[in-house]
Amino acid sequence: MKKKSFADMPCPIAHSLEHVGDWWNILILRDMSYGLSRFDEFQKSLGIASNTLTRRLSGLIESGLVEKHTYTDKPPRYDYVLTESGRDFRPVVLTLMKWGSKHFSPNGSNIELIDVTSGQPVDLVLADANTGKRINMREHGLRYNGPTESLSAWRLEAGRARRNAYRDSLPPSQPLQLNR
Repeated sequence: MKKKSFADMPCPIAHSLEHVGDWWNILILRDMSYGLSRFDEFQKSLGIASNTLTRRLSGLIESGLVEKHTYTDKPPRYDYVLTESGRDFRPVVLTLMKWGSKHFSPNGSNIELIDVTSGQPVDLVLADANTGKRINMREHGLRYNGPTESLSAWRLEAGRARRNAYRDSLPPSQPLQLNR
């Protein structure tokens, strides 16, 4: 069965999913961000069938997230490495790791992000690079800059009242933080 394409959907999240694809791709990108680069390493890490892994790696290459480099000719063997676009996906992987640890790992995670100089755990947050302020529901919102008759404009307008009611219900001294 052919999957639905999101290419024509006017949404950056849908466009991202068009390229990242499914959970296998996200796990392959995770493994690459951990430093794995070879077909047999991905198979061992994921327990994925070779035909499935081959299709996923080809899709990631086609999407521009991964490059394939030959490391031996006989037999042909390849390293799969992240492109700049693939490396830019690392914060998504780290955010998923933190979110999954918080909500779905009752005993916590055995993997943590650390400062390599001090060895101390890092508390990952989403922040505005211009101001350094942490992103929260009280002080930050969404704005659409396209045609008013588009689905994206409708989506934001249709949810505005609920977003505002939720934002207004937050205590002023404790805005919803993405890091806690």
